[in-house]
Amino acid sequence: MKKDIKIPEVKDVHVAVVHEEHPEYKTQDWNAYIINNSETDLETVLIVSQGYTDKKMTPPMRHTITKLPARSYAKIEYIQEKVLELNNSFKITFFEGNQMFDKTYLFRKNTINEKALQNLPLMQFKGVLVK
Repeated sequence: MKKDIKIPEVKDVHVAVVHEEHPEYKTQDWNAYIINNSETDLETVLIVSQGYTDKKMTPPMRHTITKLPARSYAKIEYIQEKVLELNNSFKITFFEGNQMFDKTYLFRKNTINEKALQNLPLMQFKGVLVK
């Protein structure tokens, strides 16, 4: 039964959106990252991202990371400026050992901006963090 399935709480895994310079085009871009601040590797990381409001919705984007080592991070995707006006959801499912974990991270509309930048765990950049 569905009620018998126990999915443990996700700890030390975060999503951050960073405002950084594109190395080739020299533009300031917003990029989403997943941060594994735990002591164990994450395996088969599945990410579904989508922007939405009551009236607008982007198509879902799907990403897979085969292995995200302990104390590391990986880029998920580039986020266009227009999408920052929407709620941005990142549904993340992964395995740690034989246990499945699942969590949805939500950046509310207009919360990704220059004023909200803060220091991020493991990264040398500043960004907007959802725990």
